[in-house]
Amino acid sequence: MFDELRPHLVELRKRLAYAVGTLFVMFFVAFFFHEAILEWMVAPLNDALISVGKKSVHAANGMVTTSQVGGAFFVALKVSFFSAIILGLPMILAQIWLFIAPGLYDNEKKMLLPFIFGGTVMFITGVSFAYYIVTPFGFDFLITFGSFKFTPLINIEDYVGFFTKIMFGFGIAFELPVFAYFFALLGLIDDKNMKDFFKYAVVLIFIVAALLTPPDVLTQLLMAGPLIILYILSIGIVKMVNPAPKEDDSEDDDDEEVDLKKELTELFEDDNDKKIT
Repeated sequence: MFDELRPHLVELRKRLAYAVGTLFVMFFVAFFFHEAILEWMVAPLNDALISVGKKSVHAANGMVTTSQVGGAFFVALKVSFFSAIILGLPMILAQIWLFIAPGLYDNEKKMLLPFIFGGTVMFITGVSFAYYIVTPFGFDFLITFGSFKFTPLINIEDYVGFFTKIMFGFGIAFELPVFAYFFALLGLIDDKNMKDFFKYAVVLIFIVAALLTPPDVLTQLLMAGPLIILYILSIGIVKMVNPAPKEDDSEDDDDEEVDLKKELTELFEDDNDKKIT
């Protein structure tokens, strides 16, 4: 059994090496520009602090702080790693596809570039949606709440971790149509499977939204709503790629199986009669 798995393990190690090497290179590239990237990441928070400062005298002194001696350095590392994943995403997706490619048909292997392009575009779309739509509402609400009693001093280490979780959550969530398309292309799912799972998917979507977004209803809805729309869109995509067989077709198949069984039974009985005679 191990001999059969060995080629797959060797291929997996190869693909992981390429992916990790890409992240390593992109990390150093991003570290060189980490100050500009951090400024981009903190912009929604600063806008929220300025907005709240206009409403409250206490909040006017709100600021971003650090509570660790090496806080700025560790933040730079986190920012660089976050950026490296986004910059290296096309190569990571390519390695995922190349790992499963040996088990695909020739026409399916040609979908490498669409998989990379579609996956990258949808991930960036999810990150952009979170950055330009979700975070302004979420941060403004969270900082405004209680700002008339407390001065908001935001820890930069916590903020970067919180920010990256939201960005990655939306980025991965927006990959749903892409993966649905390729799973349907491989024949693993059809539109009936997704329709039957829809009610459970809605529950899972709200659970994921509650875990990945700030603890306010508005932000959770801003994540859950697009995800439900994406799921419905995925059903349409899967229906075009791998539609479920119609009930009439399945009934015809059942009738054919019954007829075949009858014919085999009759042939078997005829052979027995001939042997007896």
